[in-house]
Amino acid sequence: MNTVRALLLASMLVLPACTSGSDRPQTFESEVLVRSMLSIWETADTTAVLDLFWPDAVYDDFPNQVQYRGMEEIAGYLTHVHSWGTGIYMNVTQVHASETSATAEWVLSVIQDRPMGERVPEATGREVVLNGVTIIEVEGGRITRAADYIDALPMVLQLGGSIVYPGGVVVELEEVR
Repeated sequence: MNTVRALLLASMLVLPACTSGSDRPQTFESEVLVRSMLSIWETADTTAVLDLFWPDAVYDDFPNQVQYRGMEEIAGYLTHVHSWGTGIYMNVTQVHASETSATAEWVLSVIQDRPMGERVPEATGREVVLNGVTIIEVEGGRITRAADYIDALPMVLQLGGSIVYPGGVVVELEEVR
């Protein structure tokens, strides 16, 4: 049994105790959908994408100002971190679900051990830890839209970059508290 399907099964057994106090099956279903979708970030097992999303679904990656449309593009987005990193761990810390949506707060940890295209053309071997929020919209038991909100600036600092403000002030990782 693949990892995502195992997560779905485990979620059906465990999540009733975790949901935000609702006995409504649609609320539970929204929570299972967002948790299952986020597990793809960690596992790169995209076999469940067909079960999670409608064929015409969209996924907004707000930090990079890109919108992914359809199953193939969404699967590529959900697994792109595996092209540049290993040791990927996705920790979902909170889920707030309703009948038609869910919001998940999470922490992603990954070791950048391969180039990240032109932005980071070398492997740094450094750990990147990012906090983010994913919001999904649900209709008919599947995701119609998802959106990620991530403060990507810490990644620049964690990979050894710096930030230069107007006037010349430079911020590096050691200065961030």
